[in-house]
Amino acid sequence: MVFASTLFSRAVDPVVPKIAADLAIDVKTAALLSSAFTFPYALMQPALGTIADFFGKTRLMNASLAAVVTTTLISAFISSFPLLMAMRIVAGVCAGGIFPVGVAIVGDLVPVHERQVAIGRLLAVGLTGNLIGAVISGVVGDLFGWRGVFFSIGGFGLLVAAAAFFAFRGMKVAQPKPFKLAAAVAGFRGVLADRRAKICFGSVFFEGIVIHGMFPYVALLLLAAGQTHSSYAGIVIAAFGLGGIVFSLALPFLVVHLTERQLMLSGAAGAATAFVLIALNLQWYVLAVIFIVFGLGFYMLHNCIQVHVTDLTQTARGAALSMHSSAFFSGQAIGPIYYGFAFGHFGTTVPPFIGAAVIVVVGLVCARFLRHRRQLDLGEP
Repeated sequence: MVFASTLFSRAVDPVVPKIAADLAIDVKTAALLSSAFTFPYALMQPALGTIADFFGKTRLMNASLAAVVTTTLISAFISSFPLLMAMRIVAGVCAGGIFPVGVAIVGDLVPVHERQVAIGRLLAVGLTGNLIGAVISGVVGDLFGWRGVFFSIGGFGLLVAAAAFFAFRGMKVAQPKPFKLAAAVAGFRGVLADRRAKICFGSVFFEGIVIHGMFPYVALLLLAAGQTHSSYAGIVIAAFGLGGIVFSLALPFLVVHLTERQLMLSGAAGAATAFVLIALNLQWYVLAVIFIVFGLGFYMLHNCIQVHVTDLTQTARGAALSMHSSAFFSGQAIGPIYYGFAFGHFGTTVPPFIGAAVIVVVGLVCARFLRHRRQLDLGEP
């Protein structure tokens, strides 16, 4: 289910120029389809986290995927850009009940000392979906147009939704609790009472802006360089996911040989280096290699933050993960707006350098201030 849901998240990015041409709109306007998905995703997270904790995580995941599939299939037949935006907004609202809830289930089932590897494996599944979704989108977009992208991704999601309905029956997870508003509010307060919360949520917010906010403009940057194939943009975006898969496969080795602080700093350094290289406007195949490094560095840092989020509370983990996703996807929603302005006013070179500076600061802050509860109790540095 996580795999299917992540197919949708980056599938639109490689075909943004095709949507713009077909619907007779500006490319920068079409790029806002990314924000139309991610901004409502972010806004709905606190509500979805509460629903997951009180009404059942697996029920929410089933309903959410069914809704995303429905809106995606409808989008394949739409001829109006405002209506397409509306479908992406609805999809974003519902998609927030899948991957973050899956991470919360991992938090329920896996002890904290084993959780980083478990989350890394779930992340690998999601990243594979991102990777394949971007590649399929680029290839299908070149062969059958952007409508074919929505139809093929939606059709696959429909099959997965049907299978997941039966697969989740009998799964033993934390039982839903009777809803009480006071308990829900107390859960959010408990999350924010941990001083790490502000560091975690603030860090992923800026990650979302400077890293994921760039993806809708990959096709535009390649187009400006004379490379018109959507498949090239799909391969470059997919390379980011491939870097994440490399990280998740290497994670069991990394956690043995590197401290968490070293993982954070190395990840920030790798992502910052990639930003600098992106500013050089290189060929698409070189950019694809850079995006592998980009993805590897990002997930080295981001995975460490995610593990801390699961450790913020023991009783309202759905709320904690929802706030985490809300911050992250708020950044992703703002990112395309920021890059539209930045690329328009400063060219294609300056914004990646700004991104490099931001991610270095995020890595330094996380490495300095994030410590697990057991480390704090023992007074470890």
